[in-house]
Amino acid sequence: MKRVIAMVCLLAAPAGAQDFSQGSEAKSWNLYAEQPARFEAQVVDMLCLLSGDCPDNCGDGRRQLGLLRAADNVLVYPNKNSIPAFTGATVELLPFCGQAVEVDGLMIDDPDLGAKNIYLVQKIRAKGDADWIKANRWTKEWAKAHPEAKGKGPWFRRDPRVKAEIAREGYLGLGTEVDEPFIKELFE
Repeated sequence: MKRVIAMVCLLAAPAGAQDFSQGSEAKSWNLYAEQPARFEAQVVDMLCLLSGDCPDNCGDGRRQLGLLRAADNVLVYPNKNSIPAFTGATVELLPFCGQAVEVDGLMIDDPDLGAKNIYLVQKIRAKGDADWIKANRWTKEWAKAHPEAKGKGPWFRRDPRVKAEIAREGYLGLGTEVDEPFIKELFE
């Protein structure tokens, strides 16, 4: 009976669960289930890895990039960089497409929420390099890509794609005719 209980306990524990916090200098975002995590990985085009559809240069920034962790061959999903907006990490990772890197950031793992290997990359460097690169280029790259959207305020209020979507679908995403009474009730 003790053997059966031991086997059940082993199977219930996360397979290959490792602590990647050693050496991490990641700054907390005070997010539920966050843990500092520093590890080596290969930057991969996630769609390429999963389906075999592999364009040059990881899709030139039009695809979600992932981190294939060296320690356990787990695919980690980096969905945020270190700036306050929850923008993707593709801009930060694309220069390292197909390369071995070291990253430092925050890992979100919470089985109750269904979150597994969600990563917020704060720093990155090519494997063997001494200097870290801060993962904070997204807004600068957005501004270069949209010079017509200069101005004050958050980028998303000026983004032509966001403005076009609002014009087409309304602020609530239910059509502009649904917005009218809603806006009138709240703001007039």
